[in-house]
Amino acid sequence: QVRLVESGGGLVQAGDSLRLSCAASGRTFSNYAMAWFRQAPGKERAFVAHISMSGSRQFYADSVKGRFILSRENAKNTMYLQMNSLKPEDTAVYFCAARASTANTVARDYAIWGQGTQVTVSS
Repeated sequence: QVRLVESGGGLVQAGDSLRLSCAASGRTFSNYAMAWFRQAPGKERAFVAHISMSGSRQFYADSVKGRFILSRENAKNTMYLQMNSLKPEDTAVYFCAARASTANTVARDYAIWGQGTQVTVSS
């Protein structure tokens, strides 16, 4: 089974950028659709973006559309989330997830999760 590890989070000011990475173990990374979810304290885990197995198709939540860019490099077993124009409401723990099927927006459908990386955006 693939294992996922997120990195790249930190404390930034509103308007700044961060790039999150999700590194996967194993040799079958290209067989998984991938997604990012986020969870703020006291909130439900929310969909952020997902990407197809090949990386050719991406889909974004309305709240991040136009600001975040999702990509993957299958040869490096890594997925990236470029986060631009960050807002305080983006503050959350960001999780990457994988499923051996078509990507979707439903957290419950993803069986493989990383441990998360904290993103804090100050005003």
